[in-house]
Amino acid sequence: MDAQHVFTIGQEGLYLLLLVSAPMLLAVLVIGLVVSIFQAATQIHEATLSFVPKIIGAVAVLAIAGPWMLTTLVEYLQRTLQAIPSVVG
Repeated sequence: MDAQHVFTIGQEGLYLLLLVSAPMLLAVLVIGLVVSIFQAATQIHEATLSFVPKIIGAVAVLAIAGPWMLTTLVEYLQRTLQAIPSVVG
């Protein structure tokens, strides 16, 4: 196993991490922005006000994109584990 192969596997793993986590992060970011604008407009500065909508949004994203996320991760893991014999031997 050479250094180039290790870097390729690491790069694929980081890209997959970014790809799988992006829907959840974007949803929570947008919800947080909307709640912050609402809090600024109404001058209600309650810390727990943004928590519940973010949790609901995260659960909704997991319900919608969860199967795709899981399938993508399982396919990557299968490819990586199946490549072990060719890398080692």
